[in-house]
Amino acid sequence: MPRGQLRIYLGAAPGAGKTFAALEEARRRGERGTDVVIGLVETHGRPHTAELLDGLETVPRKTVAGVGELDVDAVIARAPAVAIVDELAHANAPGSRNEKRWQDVDELLDAGIDVISTVNVQDLASLGDVVAQITGVAQEEAVPDEVVRRADQVELADITPEALRRRMIHGNVYPPEKVGPALANYFRVGNLTALREIALLWLADKVEDQLEQYREAQHITATWESKERVVVALSGGDEGDTLIRRAARIAARSGGADLKAVYVASGDGLTSARSARNLARQRNLVEDLGGSYHQVVGRTIPNALLEFARGVNATQLVLGASRRGRFAQMLSRGVGVTTTASSGKIDVHLVSHERVATVRRTRAGRGVVGGRRRLGIALAVLGIPALCMALLPLHEELSLTTMILIVLTAVLGLTLTGGMWPALLGALTGSLLLNYFFTKPFNTFKVHDQEQLISLAIFIALALGGAGVVNLSAARARLAARASTEAQTLATLAGSVLRGGSRVEDLLEQLRETFSLESATLLERTEAGAGPAERQDPRLWRIVACAGEGCASPGTAENDLPISDDLALALRGHTLEAADRRIAQAFAMHAAAALERERLERQAAAVQRLTDTDKLRTALLAAVSHDLRTPLASARVAVSSLRSTGDLFTREERDELLEAAETSLARLTSLVDNLLDMSRLQAGVLGANPVPVALDDAVPWALDEIGEAAAAVRLDVAPDLPEVRADPGLLQRILVNVVANALRFSPEGEPPLVIAGRHGSLVELRVVDRGPGVPDESRELMFTPFQRLGDRDNTSGVGLGLALSRGLAEAMGGSLVAEATPGGGLTMVLALPQVEEKGTE
Repeated sequence: MPRGQLRIYLGAAPGAGKTFAALEEARRRGERGTDVVIGLVETHGRPHTAELLDGLETVPRKTVAGVGELDVDAVIARAPAVAIVDELAHANAPGSRNEKRWQDVDELLDAGIDVISTVNVQDLASLGDVVAQITGVAQEEAVPDEVVRRADQVELADITPEALRRRMIHGNVYPPEKVGPALANYFRVGNLTALREIALLWLADKVEDQLEQYREAQHITATWESKERVVVALSGGDEGDTLIRRAARIAARSGGADLKAVYVASGDGLTSARSARNLARQRNLVEDLGGSYHQVVGRTIPNALLEFARGVNATQLVLGASRRGRFAQMLSRGVGVTTTASSGKIDVHLVSHERVATVRRTRAGRGVVGGRRRLGIALAVLGIPALCMALLPLHEELSLTTMILIVLTAVLGLTLTGGMWPALLGALTGSLLLNYFFTKPFNTFKVHDQEQLISLAIFIALALGGAGVVNLSAARARLAARASTEAQTLATLAGSVLRGGSRVEDLLEQLRETFSLESATLLERTEAGAGPAERQDPRLWRIVACAGEGCASPGTAENDLPISDDLALALRGHTLEAADRRIAQAFAMHAAAALERERLERQAAAVQRLTDTDKLRTALLAAVSHDLRTPLASARVAVSSLRSTGDLFTREERDELLEAAETSLARLTSLVDNLLDMSRLQAGVLGANPVPVALDDAVPWALDEIGEAAAAVRLDVAPDLPEVRADPGLLQRILVNVVANALRFSPEGEPPLVIAGRHGSLVELRVVDRGPGVPDESRELMFTPFQRLGDRDNTSGVGLGLALSRGLAEAMGGSLVAEATPGGGLTMVLALPQVEEKGTE
């Protein structure tokens, strides 16, 4: 009997709709005539899910230890084509035949029954600890990942976090009394977003496994790209655009892999003819496609490319293909072949393009500047004698002058191929062979004819002179190539600065990448007036910034570059040449300028704080001019009336005036306290004394202080919540301000809800109202001093409540933020650090 097929609906969180989707699939198959039964489905009281059960045959459950479990024997005896078995990770009741429900499902599959099941991503064994770390909720049940991976089909029941939260508010997931705590804890937007991403990534791995199984079944051995880090090598030619787009497509198909473009600025002249305009355009293209551009300096392009690729942990390298002739391939394997041979585990893509046939290196670069000395020496040692042996049968038909011209031409060719020293060797070898074979007396080194002796001398002079001229041209070509390399590197540096990459760490990282160094460290001297000997003392220097591994100190790196009397750059990895040190010095000067700029920015920020403080004082004076005078005037009028005409008032009137004076003075005291505390916060001198505080005690105290209006506030603060570290007095003031605001804006009949829950190392207290809410762009403005968002009711205060509350929360190591209440309204979230539980001894 063939084994049944397993289809699993994977959900990122409870309520995502996986059971609903499984039942919809069951109904679709039933309508097509498939024999479908319900083995076990948990509706959790969700009416829309329960409605889908109507009309579907259900196998009665088997009671084990008072719990209804899946009756495996009954389902097998019924022998349907498809069985629906919900919650694959469920642990069966003690006494059941199998410990886990997935084992029950395995029996059904062995019986040839197709099964449709469900599982949440937090129930996967490999992800339980990750989900617990994110949500703060440990998972009690789990299913081995291999069980789900073996499924024939896995489909994601996907839903956005916002849609899931709306579904909960509408009562489609949990009963109303559980909605508030759930939204405040497990079903936070951040938690749901993280769980959704985890589910998508896990499912992507499952799809990749299926792809590999297909490749094996179809005997496919060609490379198919998967999720990798892709590096594309640029040469500065027009073909770079094609290579970048090809690499971007590889990265996109690899699940959003990183894309990095690298240009090797070589000192051998190969890059002297490349277009800086092309590189600038290609850099913009790479960045537009979400990648990054890098430039490195290397003696050989293959080694520099592979060193960079390994440094960034790349797994794929994209190169432009070369269409050179067979003879050219015999002389040199080329960059593509050499890189592929040394790539190791890095996959190399040689990409063809329309312009590949037009991309050619200069002859000077390939011959003189490249200095193919080994080939030149081989031709001098073997080629010149071979040429003379070929001319030997013709010595009677050709004159000695003709022979000399032929050999001289070969020697000059050696100069173009191998440089100075192979040409000298060829000239010496050729002169000796010409003397031995073609001057009388033959087969000796003696020369009797003076004219022949002069001819040989001229041959040697011309050979040496030609070699010298070509060698001088090669030297100048190398200098020009080196200058071009330096200019390109400095242009890249300038471009990075103009693009905003002028942080000290960014410049040091670019320097390290450019010269393939282990680390680049910017050092600053801590003591002034030290002599030359003391300046090498590492104790007198401190590390300002560092890129790479193994930050260096003075005297411990291969390269120490002084920038000024108080700044130096230490480079570790290998010793730089003099020309490279000049470029590194330019990086060092930019780093010093960036350091000075960052310090100036910090000073400007300090000045800005002073400016903000001055603005606060100005606003304070504006507030005092009216908001403080109003309660003061009310109290003064009441007291003056009692003093001047007290005998004319009845007892009730006197009590009313006294109450008005007392209320005004209390309001005045509260305003002054808020203003003073706000001033202390701005000055950074407000003291907080955090101690362990239980929220189930602190919240009722704050509600008592608000008075009768707070009686309608709904509380959901669990007594088993961990204590928080807070200043009791400051915490009470925060709660009073936040809850009073919620009461002020809550519509009649919908009082605010105060709920608390644990989230990681924090305890969050949420004050939820159903009022008009605040637009997204205005939420931060609520925390600005003297800001009431257009509310001109002067009885509501000077607009310091929320600003002061946030400052008090931050002074205790917590935070206060505003969020939109799902369905309308505003939620204030107060997060405070929980008290660490002491381990038992």
